[in-house]
Amino acid sequence: MELTADRLRVCLRVAFASGAGLVISKMMNWDFGVFFTVYPMLLLGMVPMLNRFVALQFIGSSVLTSLEIMILPSLLNHWPPVFIVVVFCLFLSRFMLMAKGPMMLFGASGCVSLSIMLHFSSYQQFDLVDMAASNILASVLSVSLAYIAYTLLPNKEPVAARALPEKSDNVIRHQALLGAIVATFSFIVFQTFDLVDSLSAQVATILVLFPMSFVGAVQSGKQRCIGTLLGCGLSLLTQLFLYTYYHNLLLLALSFWLCVMIFARIHVKEGLPGVGFAGLTTVGILFGQYISPEHDLVYSALYRMSSMTVAILLTLCSIYLVHKILNVFPSTRHEVLG
Repeated sequence: MELTADRLRVCLRVAFASGAGLVISKMMNWDFGVFFTVYPMLLLGMVPMLNRFVALQFIGSSVLTSLEIMILPSLLNHWPPVFIVVVFCLFLSRFMLMAKGPMMLFGASGCVSLSIMLHFSSYQQFDLVDMAASNILASVLSVSLAYIAYTLLPNKEPVAARALPEKSDNVIRHQALLGAIVATFSFIVFQTFDLVDSLSAQVATILVLFPMSFVGAVQSGKQRCIGTLLGCGLSLLTQLFLYTYYHNLLLLALSFWLCVMIFARIHVKEGLPGVGFAGLTTVGILFGQYISPEHDLVYSALYRMSSMTVAILLTLCSIYLVHKILNVFPSTRHEVLG
């Protein structure tokens, strides 16, 4: 797609909000910096316009997920089978909202935050209350930064609302169950193995599900692999450029802003979440969560390249099997088999 003036403003809004989130989280020394860098990308990169309904969905989803993550692990950690059933129901409710359409942002942001927080809650070194507070704070801050970005960089042309495709009930059930089953399988795998440093792989297994079909997931998986490899490569080049000055917040923020602008440009030219959006979230995770005055991102970037590829391959295999099984039953059969 052509890079029009309004699409350039999308790039600038994403870079401004994500960069501001990074700077604020680093200055305040807040934990879970990934929330403050990735959430603005989700809000400004996936949604064509910002209004009160969108803002309420985003914040409401964050508040609900934070309440769930503060209550459920402490109650159900001793009963893994029950915990798995509850997690499945939580994912199912969110994918059902995504499949139906009007509350898609609520479901999508909830899936991402729930996946991240479930991943962190598996380890004793992470405080659940602190994590829940950071999640809510990051969502409120992201909405505030988004409004500032739209005020400073308004669109020249009115944005047309996307028409929601019509779906039959069996397709909605197919998409919701497909997402919930595979997301729950991802939860089980990351609970079983000690993969505390595999946040990108964990998030990738969720984002690949967003097309909510096997064909779409295959295409999304390819694009996510390419985007993540490019994101890791650019982050490593940035680390090489910064060398030992990665603790300098000004240089770090400028480098992050440049990386975000590059992938935001790819994203808006693609028109839909693909290679560009995968690169965006990758640099957001690496800069937000893993770089600090104590350590750089070299190991994290190299580890991400391998773990994410394996995670996506296993996720696609799971999607294929679940897709085939659901198509056996008329009530959950997708209209287009493949």
